[in-house]
Amino acid sequence: MTTDSTPVVENGPGAGGTWSLIRSERAALAADLSRLSDAQWSTPSLCSELTVREVLAHLTAAASLNAVRWMAGVIRCRFDFDRQVAMRLAEHLGASPAETLQRFRSIVPSTTKPPLPVVAMLGESIVHAEDIRRPLGIHRDHPIETVTRVADHYRSSDLVLPAKRRVRGLRLVASDGPFTAGAGPLVSGTTMALVMAMAGRASYLGELEGEGVGLLRERCGTA
Repeated sequence: MTTDSTPVVENGPGAGGTWSLIRSERAALAADLSRLSDAQWSTPSLCSELTVREVLAHLTAAASLNAVRWMAGVIRCRFDFDRQVAMRLAEHLGASPAETLQRFRSIVPSTTKPPLPVVAMLGESIVHAEDIRRPLGIHRDHPIETVTRVADHYRSSDLVLPAKRRVRGLRLVASDGPFTAGAGPLVSGTTMALVMAMAGRASYLGELEGEGVGLLRERCGTA
C-alpha cells in the first residue's frame, strides 16, 4: 500500500455497509488459504517482490494501524511510505505461515485503519487478495456490487495508487455489471479485470478488449 501524499479520512454514512463487505472479503480469503502447504506460502504474489505470505501480513498490518500509529510510523521512517509498509509487514509476519494466517484471521472483524476512506480499505482487501489468489490458482466469484464499488472509487482516485491517472481519457465498460466510466478509446472486460488493471496488475490486461487496451498497457508499464 503506497501513497504519494498524506491521505485524507472519509467516513460517510455508507461506511458501516462497506465494513461488512470488507469483513466478508477477509473471511473468504482466510478460508481460501486454510489448506496451503508451506511451499505455497512462498509463492511470488502479483504484488511486486512479495510472497503470498508477505502480502497477507501486509493486509494484517493495514487492519492494525490507526491514524496515530500510522503517523508515528511515517515520522519514524522519515516520510518514506514504502519503508513504513515494509516495517509494518515485518511486524505482522509471524514466525510461521500458520501464525501469519492466524494473525490475519484475528483482524477479520477489525475496523481499525490508517487515515484512508473505508472504500480504499475495501479496495486493498480485494486487490491484495487477488494478488495472493491468482498465482495460487484460486478463484473467487466476488459479489458484483462489491467490485463495482471499488471500480467506482478507483476510477476517480489516485489516493493509494494512481488508478485515476491510468484510465484518464479511456472509456471503461464492464461486461458483467453496471460499471461504466470515462470517455475515449474503449476498454471492456469483467469488473474485476478492470479493477485489477486500474491497480496496475498487468496479468489482467489479457482479459480486456478494446482499442484503449494498448494505452492502458503502456500506463501499467508493460508496453
